Amino acid sequence: MTICRMKKLASLLLVAGLLALSPIQSAFAQSPDAYPVKPIIMIVPFPPGGVADTVGRPVAEALSRVLNQSVIVENKAGAGGGIGMAQVAKSNADGYTVLMSLSSISIIPEADKLFGRAPSFTLDQFKPIARFTAEPTVLVVRADAPWKNFAEFLADIRKKPASYSFGSSGNYGTMHVPMEMLKSEAKFHMLHVPYTGAGPAVVALLGGQIDALSTGPASVVQQIKAGKLKALAHWGEGRLAALPDVPSLKELGQPVEFAQWAGLFVPANTPPAVMAKLREAAKTAANDPRVRQVIGGSGSPIQYLDAPEFQKYWDVDAAKMTQVVKLIGKVN
Repeated sequence: MTICRMKKLASLLLVAGLLALSPIQSAFAQSPDAYPVKPIIMIVPFPPGGVADTVGRPVAEALSRVLNQSVIVENKAGAGGGIGMAQVAKSNADGYTVLMSLSSISIIPEADKLFGRAPSFTLDQFKPIARFTAEPTVLVVRADAPWKNFAEFLADIRKKPASYSFGSSGNYGTMHVPMEMLKSEAKFHMLHVPYTGAGPAVVALLGGQIDALSTGPASVVQQIKAGKLKALAHWGEGRLAALPDVPSLKELGQPVEFAQWAGLFVPANTPPAVMAKLREAAKTAANDPRVRQVIGGSGSPIQYLDAPEFQKYWDVDAAKMTQVVKLIGKVN
């Protein structure tokens, strides 16, 4: 064999050896212990401007610093959050696709059942990593609306039931359900106008296309401070730190409660080692001064729960929301 042929053979053997090793190297690179070795996608199932986006972006930035990998926020709006949630439910359970969800994750599967639809996802397709916020929704109207308080609002709506409308982030979402609960309790009617998220719904309220909405404080505190919107009541207990002058509906004789929480989830079969790294990173992010400043400044202070406590909280909340959806029934 000539020297030239020997060199070619050696080169071929080297290439073959590298090809044979590459799956092993790839498996090592993608192993849970090596996680993360590439950017992580955080799906926010709503447009920019809503609570999930307001929480998700500073958390994603902090996670990027903790994990030494980019965490890229992708807004996947539609179906009250169902489209983005379903995408994550069906994604690879490797830790590279995560979900920043609101409490509507507990509502949508039950609403699908109500209408006889195959559910777009089920709750057992997810595992919780951490809860970051949990605030009651707030009833807001334009600053120039004729109602000075909730009593005036309610009296006027009851007198002219076909005259007013409220917006939401989509059917059975976290802006729709609390209003349906209040309508049922207080015995009034308003036309429901669904949008793709809180951001577009708030824009519609500011523009006069709708008359009211219920949303998390983070979506509206800045507009309230700017004198463009006013809050009439909230769906929680006592007074809110961001809106201390706003009474709860319980105080006003309407015993309804609803919390719009934001939490991080992964597909159910994600390896425990990956989940452990994400939990530790989420805990660090929740205590990050920048995260606390940005999210707290938006009106929703950090109320962190680690995975075990969040799972218990979620189980209770999901059971409650199942009953609420059944009580509300089919609505448009």
